[in-house]
Amino acid sequence: MEKLSGTLAVDLGNTNTVLAFQHQKDINSILIEIPNITSSPGVVPSAVWFEDPSKIVKIGISALKMRDHPNSDLFFHSNFKRLIGNPIEKINKKNILSPTECGEKFFKYLWTCIPQKFEIKRLVLTAPIDTYKGYREWLINLGRNISVDEIALVDEPTAAGLGINIPFGSKIMTLDIGGSTIDMNIVKIEGGEGKSGPIAELLKFQGNDVSSISKQKVRCAEIISKTGSKIGGKDIDQWIVDYFIPNNQYPINLLKAEEMKCKLSSSAINNENKYPIKLLFDRDQEKEFYLSKEIFEKIIIDNNLLNHLNSLLKDLLNQARGKFCTVDDLNAIILVGGGAQIPFIKEWITKKIPKVAIKLPPPIESIALGALAMTPGVKIKDILTKGLSIRLFNKREAKHFWHPIFCKGQTWPTENSFKLILQASKNNQKIFEIIIGETKKEREFDVIFENGLPKLSEVQSEEESIKWDKKPLKIELKNNSNIGEDSLKLFFKINKRADLVVNCFDIKDEFLGEYYLGNIF
Repeated sequence: MEKLSGTLAVDLGNTNTVLAFQHQKDINSILIEIPNITSSPGVVPSAVWFEDPSKIVKIGISALKMRDHPNSDLFFHSNFKRLIGNPIEKINKKNILSPTECGEKFFKYLWTCIPQKFEIKRLVLTAPIDTYKGYREWLINLGRNISVDEIALVDEPTAAGLGINIPFGSKIMTLDIGGSTIDMNIVKIEGGEGKSGPIAELLKFQGNDVSSISKQKVRCAEIISKTGSKIGGKDIDQWIVDYFIPNNQYPINLLKAEEMKCKLSSSAINNENKYPIKLLFDRDQEKEFYLSKEIFEKIIIDNNLLNHLNSLLKDLLNQARGKFCTVDDLNAIILVGGGAQIPFIKEWITKKIPKVAIKLPPPIESIALGALAMTPGVKIKDILTKGLSIRLFNKREAKHFWHPIFCKGQTWPTENSFKLILQASKNNQKIFEIIIGETKKEREFDVIFENGLPKLSEVQSEEESIKWDKKPLKIELKNNSNIGEDSLKLFFKINKRADLVVNCFDIKDEFLGEYYLGNIF
C-alpha cells in the first residue's frame, strides 16, 4: 500500500471535528473517512463514550449510538470543546471525565484510528481565540504523547479567513451556527499596512517540544466583539419534529429532521415543493408528513430564531462601536457551520448588512482547510529582533533618510523578497551605493498628564538607525542615469544562515548580480 506523506489538520469543534489531509506534493486536500467514527468524509461527531471501570472508549458515530443508554448521564460526553481552557462555564459534574480528560481521550483514540496509508509528518491544530491560552496549554500537554515530528497551532478566525483568501489586516465578521451553539464575532486578522502577517505557532519540531523556547509565537486575530448563545442546529431539528409531533419521545425523529433540514438548505430547492418526512409517533408506527421551504421558514420564525439573531447582532455591533469599528469597516462576513447555510439565515444577514460581501466557504471543513492553507510548508522560523533599513536620499529635502526593508517582528528566512526601485539622485549617475542600517532605538510615544488626564505628547522621539560597520556595496550601471529616473531594482531577502542578500537588476531587468550584505546578528 502506497503511503501518503503530508500534513493533517484537525479542527476540534463543539459538535463536529474535521480531519483534512494534504499530501506534501499536492495542493488539494483529502477529507479522511474512518469507519464507525466519521459521519461523512472528514467529519467526526465530537462525542465520547467512556465506561468506568471497564475503560471502554467509543468516539464519533459509535459514541452517538450510545447516548440513549441508561448510564449516558455518566458515560456519554459531548460539547466538551468549549469548556477546555474556559474557567467560566460550569461543567456537568455527573460525567466521569472532565472536559480536558474527555478531549484527551477523544483525540488519542482518534489518532490511533487514522488509516495507515496516511503518514502524518505534521499535525496542525486550531484553537478558539477567546480561550486561547488555556486551550493552548492543554494542546501542549496532549502533543507530548503524540508521535509526530511537528505540531503547529493556528487560531480559528485566522484559519477561517485564510481559507477563503481574506487579505491580511482585514476586519471580518463570522456567523457560526453549529449543532449546539451560535457564535458571532468580529475580528481583525493580523498583518496588512506594513505589519507582519499571521503565522502558525510551532509547539513541536523535529520531535522536540519547542512551545516554551521558540521565538515563533502565533499571531492571533484580534477580537473586536463577540457574542453567542447555546442554541444551534439540534434545536432546529427539535422544532421541526415538535411542529408535527409535540412531546416527541423518539431520538430517531431528530435524525430524520436533521436530514430534511439539510435538504431544505439546498439552493436548488423550489419554494413550492413539499417533501415527505416519515416520523415515528408510536413504538412501531410511522406517519408521513410534508415539509416545504415555506413551512420550514415559518418554524424558524415561530420559534423566535430571527428575533434571537437580531438581538445577538445588535449586541455584537454595539460592542464593536465601542472599539471604533462599524459595519463600514468590515471586509467580509463569513458564514460557517451547518445552520448558517439555511437560505433563510443567509437572506436575513444579507438584508441586515447589505453592503458587505458574504463568503460561503464549505460549511464544516472551512477552518481545517484554512489551517492547511496557512501551513503548507511551515518551518521553524526566527523573529527579527531589530529592523533593517537602507539609506536613501530625499532630493526634495536634500538630505539622507533611512527606509525600512524588514521590520522588527518579521520572520526569517524570508519567503518573499522585498522589492525596491532606486532613482538617480544626480545627473550622469552610474554608481549606486547600498548602505544598510539597523534599528538602534524605536519610536517612543510619551504619555503626559494634563489636569490628571493622560494624553500623548505632541513631539514623539524618532526611530533611530545606525549604519552597519561594513563596507557599502557599490553597484555600477552600464549606462548613466539622470536625476529622478528609475534606474535600479533591488530584491532583498534573509536566507536560512541569517545573511541579508540582495539581487540587483537594471531598469530593463538585466541581472547585475547577487550580493551578500552582511549577517543580521
